Amino acid sequence: MALNYNRTVAEVFEEACQTYGDKAAFTCLDKTLSFNEVEQLSARFAAYLQEHTKLEPGDRIAIQLPNVLQYPIAVFGALRAGLVVVNTNPLYTPHEIKHQLQDSGAKALVVLANIAHNAAKVVDETEVEQVIVTELADFHPPLKRTLLNFAVKYVKKMVPPFEFRNQVSLRDAMAKVSQPFKPVQRTPEDIAVLQYTGGTTGVAKGAMLTNQNLVANMTQLNGHMCDLLGEGNELFVAPLPLYHIYAFTLHCMSAVALGNHNLLIPNPRDIGGFVKMLKGKPFTVFVGLNTLFNALCRNADFANLDFSHLHLTSSGGMALTASTAKRWKEVTGCDIYEGYGLTETSPVVSSNPAGKIQQGTVGIPLPETECKVIDEEGKDVRGEEPGELCVRGPQVMKGYWNRPEETERSIDAEGWFKTGDMAIIQKDGYIKIVDRKKDMINVSGFKVFPNEVEDVLSGHPDILEAAVVGISDGDGSESVKAYVVTSRDMTVEEVREHAKTKLTAYKVPHEVEFRDELPKTNVGKVLRRALKEEQGK
Repeated sequence: MALNYNRTVAEVFEEACQTYGDKAAFTCLDKTLSFNEVEQLSARFAAYLQEHTKLEPGDRIAIQLPNVLQYPIAVFGALRAGLVVVNTNPLYTPHEIKHQLQDSGAKALVVLANIAHNAAKVVDETEVEQVIVTELADFHPPLKRTLLNFAVKYVKKMVPPFEFRNQVSLRDAMAKVSQPFKPVQRTPEDIAVLQYTGGTTGVAKGAMLTNQNLVANMTQLNGHMCDLLGEGNELFVAPLPLYHIYAFTLHCMSAVALGNHNLLIPNPRDIGGFVKMLKGKPFTVFVGLNTLFNALCRNADFANLDFSHLHLTSSGGMALTASTAKRWKEVTGCDIYEGYGLTETSPVVSSNPAGKIQQGTVGIPLPETECKVIDEEGKDVRGEEPGELCVRGPQVMKGYWNRPEETERSIDAEGWFKTGDMAIIQKDGYIKIVDRKKDMINVSGFKVFPNEVEDVLSGHPDILEAAVVGISDGDGSESVKAYVVTSRDMTVEEVREHAKTKLTAYKVPHEVEFRDELPKTNVGKVLRRALKEEQGK
């Protein structure tokens, strides 16, 4: 049966609010907003944008917020006003912020006061005309709001000084509204979100995700996981940043469309504080990735939580190691359903289906999603051999913002998107991601995939994390180097001996470097690029 995704994100949100009204939608820092409250607040924000700014439908608005209640209010308000959301990482440096604002042509910015000083350094070099600043507890009751915001600013000193030429507080902006929000006509083909790639290679690019892309992926995902996702009775734990497309689609699309409740975690790096937020909460769905699962399982307080309601753990964003999957099952009693996706595919391409997990794979393609692998000449690979994974489906982006040549290189005339990931498609349809094409290591003509080596190393009980890169031997070949974080003092030979038990000789790390921690992206994905760059210095 064909899926129905001929709607906009704003329409999906409004339908959910009409259907689920008084049910809890989002909770953060002990404050809960119902669907009705998010609808009313987002409508008020949309009305402000219409009444007090020069923004027109199709204009871009950058939203630079962590996982706080203001995020869904700002996003849904902007979309209801017909604007294009530019998700902006709160951890960005001024240089990165300037690039994204300039590249997108954003005319407005919504930013948390705690991190506003970085944007303040560069906003005058962009097209941004209006800056809307919000404080952490802006939607809490008056007394708690005053106390929390005062403590954050003056006691904990978490708000560095900043000043924008044209700024207004979010609360003042919404108080200015004198006219009701006027519905805006947008089509499924219109861009809803400009989602910038992580910039792991070259300059970050904006993937144009249309309403249809996002609604299609939500519909595909909810259909694929229908045996695991209930309606109106799930509590999603949301530690991954909503400005990341993986979390955005799961929490702001899938969970919202089904009337489910999201528990927002503003700072998942504070594992102790994170665990405290989970105490006493009957959470049923946990969304995360390998490094986060690993860190939580090493926390004694986490192991003592009540997991009796947890029935779905979703993993994406990076490869899930066998050791982490096993440990999570031991601690929580819940299997991890690993999936695969990219910014350019809104993001989910495949996932393990209910009750049919094949560990080490990313499952089968979602409904109405086609996958194939090709060789270096662009020809289809036959049999269970590795090749570059290509994807075709309604969730594939419209293209890269203002980059027609890169769009043409990435999406062919038949609609196939080249992912840059090396994969094997098994006879049963399950997909195994071998590694990133660019990360593949060439050892004297033999291909070594870092994911495989990292998975083996992480299986050692005393190795907490591992990252593997290729280092040049100066003759066109490479050798394998491993960076490891351990729980005790280990020798290089111990690491190599462990690797030899499961890997052929040319895959065994030639060099091993011990680290206290590994460089990671904002969502906790290990940055091999940063490790490679160190080799060139």
